[in-house]
Amino acid sequence: MKKRILLVMLLVLGSFALTGCSNSSDPFEKKSYTPDTQVSGITLDVCDREIEVSLSNDEQIHIQYSENSKEYFAIQSEVKKGKSNLPDNKDGGEKTLNVSSNNGDVTIELGTKNNNYSAEDKISVENEEKQETAESVEADWSEYFNGMNGTVVVYDASNRQYAIYNDELAATRRSPCSTFKIISSLTALEHGILEPEDSTRMWSGEVFWNEDWNKDIDFSEAFHTSCVWYFRQLIDDIGKEMMQEELENLQYGNCDISDWEGRLNTNNNNRALTGFWIESSLMISPKEQTEVMERIFGRHSEYSEKTQTELKRVMLVSEPGSTDISIYGKTGMGKANGIVVDAWYTGFMERTAGNVYFCVRLGTTEGMNVSSTLAREIAIKIVSDYYVK
Repeated sequence: MKKRILLVMLLVLGSFALTGCSNSSDPFEKKSYTPDTQVSGITLDVCDREIEVSLSNDEQIHIQYSENSKEYFAIQSEVKKGKSNLPDNKDGGEKTLNVSSNNGDVTIELGTKNNNYSAEDKISVENEEKQETAESVEADWSEYFNGMNGTVVVYDASNRQYAIYNDELAATRRSPCSTFKIISSLTALEHGILEPEDSTRMWSGEVFWNEDWNKDIDFSEAFHTSCVWYFRQLIDDIGKEMMQEELENLQYGNCDISDWEGRLNTNNNNRALTGFWIESSLMISPKEQTEVMERIFGRHSEYSEKTQTELKRVMLVSEPGSTDISIYGKTGMGKANGIVVDAWYTGFMERTAGNVYFCVRLGTTEGMNVSSTLAREIAIKIVSDYYVK
């Protein structure tokens, strides 16, 4: 599975005018290019040039090179998401520089050619070997759980530090339940399937257990009331192929949507209220939930500002006494044979010092009432107590 670029590279093309492929005596002009999207592959087809690869300090890729009237680079980019501002592409010339933008590992391919020989060398730079590993610390937040079976993961992006309570549960994959509404909303918004200003869906007339669902409903209200039939329809509109691609792009748990209709769900057989994300085939751990939140709302997000703004609008929970702090999130709860087995709250806190991403999951606890509302209370309390500066 492809990995997201977190720490990127400085690529310096040292260009030497007297040893170039042509006999041109034209002076070389130094130029630079910084792509504004994540890059998975760089291919350099050069002649008699020295190429130096090293790490940058500002989390961007910089390409420095020299050109003259006869020897120049063609710069191209393939962008999976977002926009890429490129200099004008030039055809011809003996040197080409191809920049492919995606969310995968960085691969640099170097080809050298002249009239006497043809050779090709490949340099692969695995992203995980080059990126700084985020620190992980164990946190004793047992007082917030009051004996309940649960875990919390908090990632402070500004310090690149995870704080985790109950490591084993933090790494255990479970059904995401209604927290997945973040992902279905994200996908539909990004691909133009969902337009919030024209998002009302007609109620079928079937009476559901939640009275808030028994009416025509728009996106904002459906998100806030966690209306399952609304998002069942939305996910069907997205379709299997697009949904699978988005989950793989986000590295969302096991990415398993095989039980599309949710027939594995033992708590409900109403297909308007079941799906692969509700106690079925799709599974994700609390730590992975936190990582996905950072991929969506972090500084390297591939998603448009419009999509993020719409998501934040419906996810906004509270602004705890400070104008520069906001908390966003979504609850989720699942049952098996009538018993709550998963209670979630995942999201992030936006602050001037940098975002803090979090996830709380509660599991079945004998003699205690477990709920997503309680998971939300625990999450907000912890991030407010420890991360409000």
